[in-house]
Amino acid sequence: MTKKLVPINPFHSIGHKILSTAQGTGEMIALLLETVYYCKEAPRNLSSIYRQVNDIGIGTLPIAMLMSLFVGMVLSLQTGSELAMYGSQEAIGAIVGLSMVRELGPVMTSLLVAGRIGSAMAAEVGAMQVYEEIDALKTLEINPVRYLAMPRLIACLLSVPALVVFAVFIGVIGGGVVAEVNPKINVPFSVYYDNMIRALSYKEVLKGLLKALVFGGIIAQVGCYVGFKTKGGARGIGESTTRSVVLSFLLIMFANYLLTRFMI
Repeated sequence: MTKKLVPINPFHSIGHKILSTAQGTGEMIALLLETVYYCKEAPRNLSSIYRQVNDIGIGTLPIAMLMSLFVGMVLSLQTGSELAMYGSQEAIGAIVGLSMVRELGPVMTSLLVAGRIGSAMAAEVGAMQVYEEIDALKTLEINPVRYLAMPRLIACLLSVPALVVFAVFIGVIGGGVVAEVNPKINVPFSVYYDNMIRALSYKEVLKGLLKALVFGGIIAQVGCYVGFKTKGGARGIGESTTRSVVLSFLLIMFANYLLTRFMI
């Protein structure tokens, strides 16, 4: 006898997705609160924090600077060429500076860290979950959140803003070089620099650093949360890696909209 196919109720599927999303959101918030609570133990875990800072900050710095260099150069080339059509190319310094500080520096650097480090966090913690190393930590009365999540959160909060500072600096220099050497733009670096300094303020810089701080927290929390929820052996570890990157990207862009909306 053939089995009778039961039609899928779309409302049941939608409701299940909504409930699972709400549950995941609550679990992630609970993990964040527990991680923040254990930050008081940071002085006793300086070696773990330093190791994470080295992996996140120093390991990502070369590619972040190279990416930012080309972003600044392309931004200067395209924007400067359009401004030159109206004789306003001297404003290129202000445009590149504000764009790098407000948006491109924090967002693109955070996406790079999420792809490189967030996925590695999810894979590492996920492997420990799959191979029962986290259960072994609990048997030894070592809290997994304090031992794994807390050092990664602090390291991201320290490293991502520092990476953004370097990325913005290199991107601005790259934009200034293109503005001076490109014959269509032909803006001296001194003019470029003066216009950028007049447009930027400490408030704008602090806004960019605040975004970097929030994005760094998102990367650490998503990577650890997805890692703790990993199941299914090697295949589950691979799926967690992909899920961590996608979720981090979505939350970074959503948080960027909210922060930009309330900072205007």
